[in-house]
Amino acid sequence: MRKLIVFLFILVVLLVAVDRVAVAGVERDLSNRIAAAADLSGKPTVTIEGVPFLTQAVAGRYPEVRFDLGTLTYGGVPVQDLRGVANDVTAPLADIIQNRPDIRAGRLTVRGTLTQATIDKYAPDGVKVSGNGRRLVASGEVAVGANPVKFNAELRVDVADGGIRLTAERIEGVPDSLARLVNYTIPFKGDLPFDVKVTGVRNVADGLEFTAEATDVPFRG
Repeated sequence: MRKLIVFLFILVVLLVAVDRVAVAGVERDLSNRIAAAADLSGKPTVTIEGVPFLTQAVAGRYPEVRFDLGTLTYGGVPVQDLRGVANDVTAPLADIIQNRPDIRAGRLTVRGTLTQATIDKYAPDGVKVSGNGRRLVASGEVAVGANPVKFNAELRVDVADGGIRLTAERIEGVPDSLARLVNYTIPFKGDLPFDVKVTGVRNVADGLEFTAEATDVPFRG
């Protein structure tokens, strides 16, 4: 009985070791594919969730793959902490070994942060934007006729045509009709990797965190 227990223990250790070696290899391959799909110069960190890995590899389907792209610039707009989750990834082991191209994610979601400096950079001339993680406020001067007039306003943040739109609300100091002079869009729609489209945005301590999604996303070899 003792020999059997020792044998089973050794077998389990070997299976765990093989499992970890195999997952490292597939994560490396997916890292290369994601880098190519997102046109990155470096390799992202990739983590395949779920254990044991070998059962996923044999099935050729991975429910959740996480990756970290770091800080990148799209359409001239810097995005910090860009990270993603690929769900329902179809990747037959034979296709990975033979570097076949048709590895796909059924759904892919990325999240990134636009810093306060970036939000302020794209504001209209004379407008200063700041935030506290719960709301954004704008202040500054706008021209009313020939005279500059000081104002304060809260900013509503929305997804507009795939981008991020900031709209003045509860403006003080100038007529509501001039609120449009404070409104602006951060213009990086269509430039994000994997052809994802912005679907949501929220205030966070560091600025604005956006969510972007796509379906049936290929990871080319």
